[in-house]
Amino acid sequence: MATNAIDQTRRMLSLVTYLRERPGAHVQDVARAFGITEDELISDLDVLPMCGTSFRGGDLLDIDTDGDRIWWHNPDDVAEPLRLAADEATALLVAARAVATLPGLRESDREALLRATAKLEAAAGESGAASSRLSVTFEAEGGVFADVDRAISERRRLWLRYYSPARDELTEREVDPIRLFAVGHTYMEGWCRLSEARRTFRLDRVAEIRLLDAPAAPPELELRDLSEGLVQPAAEDPEVVIEVGTGGRWVAEYYPHDSADELPDGGLRITLRTPDPASLRRLALRLGGEGRIVSPPELAESARTAAREALATYDTA
Repeated sequence: MATNAIDQTRRMLSLVTYLRERPGAHVQDVARAFGITEDELISDLDVLPMCGTSFRGGDLLDIDTDGDRIWWHNPDDVAEPLRLAADEATALLVAARAVATLPGLRESDREALLRATAKLEAAAGESGAASSRLSVTFEAEGGVFADVDRAISERRRLWLRYYSPARDELTEREVDPIRLFAVGHTYMEGWCRLSEARRTFRLDRVAEIRLLDAPAAPPELELRDLSEGLVQPAAEDPEVVIEVGTGGRWVAEYYPHDSADELPDGGLRITLRTPDPASLRRLALRLGGEGRIVSPPELAESARTAAREALATYDTA
């Protein structure tokens, strides 16, 4: 089952308390107690050593595992009363107020955050006063993130107006969200009801979003390992052959491909796979005289037609 960011944060906070009371706990036992896989637990353990009681470092959680047992080496140090410097209190208060304004945040989480903020303000006193003069404005992506996170948590379907740069158009679609992740940008992986397939959506390309009352019911899918990058063509995806000149050799560096054979003129014959061959028309137009689509024939003809239409637009301008 996919886990959203807020639920994962809750789990990791509980994990800290759990491990403090059970030194040397077995990985298998901890994973079973939290209802997650051992791989998910190890992923959490990789994050915890970057957390602690000081923004400056030095008081981070010293937690590690040998794959069988989990050891927390400095629980007593972390348990000491927290003392924030003025700049740390200011940063924390500004961040807390900003997060509390996010649309889509569950009301119970918002209320809990505001209560914690009020307690922090009282404890910080004058040292935290500067925070009231500062504010943070999130990019539009922040609201989209909150709606997606809420949809995952409540298992609800989403309606999107989404910009596809490959087609240079906005499309409307309903999506059953599966998970959020970041690879350079923030993405949502979900089951698209328009294409009846798994699709990945970049959040800053979502023009409009709405939560629907319909329950999300994506099919059982194995989550992709993204350690090798976001774009990972499947063996069943259609094959496309592109020939590029010396000025188009960069295509082999930026596009995952099956092969890149040298041509006599210094160019390359590149064979790649993509679930959406039509998206390569824009690549062909970008290459201009430095490249052409060889196959499939219908895609090659489509690219030539697009090029002729583009030239005709310039001729009549």
